[in-house]
Amino acid sequence: MNRLSQETSPYLLQHANNPVDWYPWGDLALQKAKSENKPILVSIGYSACHWCHVMERESFEHDNVAEIMNEYFVCIKVDREERPDVDAVYMDALQAMGTRGGWPLNVFLLPDSKPFYGVTYLPQQNWVQLLKSVHNAFTNHFDELASSAEGFVENMVRSDIDKYGLASSADGYTVEALDEIFEKLKQNFDTVKGGMDRAPKFPMPSIYKFLLRYFDITQNPEALAQLELTLNRIALGGIYDHVGGGWARYSVDDEWFIPHFEKMLYDNAQLLGIFSEGYALTQNPLYAERIHQTISWLENEMLSAEGGFYSALDADSEGIEGKFYIWKKAELKEILGDDFEWFAKLYNISAHGNWEDGYNHLHLTNYVTQTAKAAGIYEEGFEQKYKNVLGTLLAARASRIRPGLDDKILASWNGLLIKGLTTAYQATGDEKIRNLAVQTGIFISERMTENGRLWHSYKNGTASITAFLEDYAAIIEGYLGLYQITFDEQWLEKATTLTDYSIANFFDTSEGYFYFTDSEGEALIARKKELFDNVIPASNSIMAQNLYVLGKMLDRTDYLELSDQMLSKMSRLIFTDVQWVTNWAALYCQRVTLTVEVVIVGENADDIRKDFDRFFIPNKIMAGTTTSSALPLLENRTPLNNETAIYICYDKTCQLPVTSVEKALEQLG
Repeated sequence: MNRLSQETSPYLLQHANNPVDWYPWGDLALQKAKSENKPILVSIGYSACHWCHVMERESFEHDNVAEIMNEYFVCIKVDREERPDVDAVYMDALQAMGTRGGWPLNVFLLPDSKPFYGVTYLPQQNWVQLLKSVHNAFTNHFDELASSAEGFVENMVRSDIDKYGLASSADGYTVEALDEIFEKLKQNFDTVKGGMDRAPKFPMPSIYKFLLRYFDITQNPEALAQLELTLNRIALGGIYDHVGGGWARYSVDDEWFIPHFEKMLYDNAQLLGIFSEGYALTQNPLYAERIHQTISWLENEMLSAEGGFYSALDADSEGIEGKFYIWKKAELKEILGDDFEWFAKLYNISAHGNWEDGYNHLHLTNYVTQTAKAAGIYEEGFEQKYKNVLGTLLAARASRIRPGLDDKILASWNGLLIKGLTTAYQATGDEKIRNLAVQTGIFISERMTENGRLWHSYKNGTASITAFLEDYAAIIEGYLGLYQITFDEQWLEKATTLTDYSIANFFDTSEGYFYFTDSEGEALIARKKELFDNVIPASNSIMAQNLYVLGKMLDRTDYLELSDQMLSKMSRLIFTDVQWVTNWAALYCQRVTLTVEVVIVGENADDIRKDFDRFFIPNKIMAGTTTSSALPLLENRTPLNNETAIYICYDKTCQLPVTSVEKALEQLG
């Protein structure tokens, strides 16, 4: 076994038996490269990465390949989820080399850690040839490599303000500008299959967060149509696990049909929030069903005994991608008996299969009842019969060999989940969901927080790795959600503590954005900032939103001004390439109209809050108390004639208090 056997990351442990002399990222490996004057190979992946497993099987498990790697290089394995800072630096370098990013990410460094070449997946023959070529270049053309490496590092340390042309805008926030942003985004819509007009198809939740807010302001039917089309296809397609609940990362095609089957906590956390807001807006029962099913899956398969949520389920089991989730016709026939014929018509089950090697994957493009009617199999009691069959399949699937579980607990992804759960609770009113959200918040505050600072990862009872901006941003957002569904002020206090720490230790006063790494963390060759929203929103866009909400909650003009400055500088990107800054665009929506401050005071504050939260009002903040509070929004707010009072306020100016949700909604106009 190599040195990775001493690590806790499931991804690193997967490589502990490789004949490659892997090192974890750290001083030992970096100093070895310098003392022996060897180039460094940094190979980055994650436990649920399908092509990472393929490259391991094809190359890293073979003695002949390992012999070359060990002789010519100091080899370092990195779990990108455990060390997103290392991944960000070298992914940036790879893209600067003109190579499309992805994982596995294999980057070659000089002994001083400066990158000079990189690739993603390569089959064994190509990989071995590359290793030899890189060795030859390092031995015989070192000066050229060093010159290239200097250029890549210069690009990485270049000012983001300069690189992206960021400048404060004097323009205000207008509906006309929002329409312009929408029209730009619309150019890339797939108006037939939903999502964006490309394959593979990723859910990209922040796009739909923007559309929800844009529609709320403008009532533009095109936005609602694209939103509903996309949510329906994501809910019914093959990236959703029809039997067990939960979403896979993306579909490899443009049909939302066949996924890479890994299930990631961060996707499910964010999709919970989007489907919850979609449900609050449309009352579509399909969305409520997906919310409850996904939370059940999270509780059953991803929840640790201590109260935090694990990171991911692998795509593969028994060496076959998706085997846990796919079905042969004969197998289904045996399991379902008399129910097989109609179920086969519903899902187009065949001996040939709809995927590879005679396997069938469950996938719909329309509602179950409509699909059943079109297939001529709908009858009275169909819905219950359908649920019963899915339960039968779930029970049958339980005997299969399960995909690998990445059981590290990440603060950032749990923060995203807390936020998703708080939104799901607001939309559904299910008390079990609120309890789960609070339980997760308690886990983070007790197990992954120390002296007002976060840890990034938790495994085997130990928190480790200095937290990154993504951790602070997501946990602050989650805590703000917890306050607004409980009115427990400890969550506001914790959010404020983490925000102040972030400003003190991450903020770059010269550029006006937050670094990804803590000033007290490990220094890499470049200190990056995360500005662009991807499958997970940029940590800076989440922080800008947090500063706005917390500024409103606490009447902190310093927070509000900082949020405004961050958003203002992103204006050019929002108007030119909005699909990569949609979480920023969602914050832009919030600034177009006044944020409503809903203040509830009295012994029934929680019941009234619960009733109020059912309605889709995305640009609101909630504050309340059953007694009294020193919070700025609650000062001098009292019940009305001994009845719980609702105050509808804009910018600290309140209308007359009312005692019913209906009257409060009327005041919203």
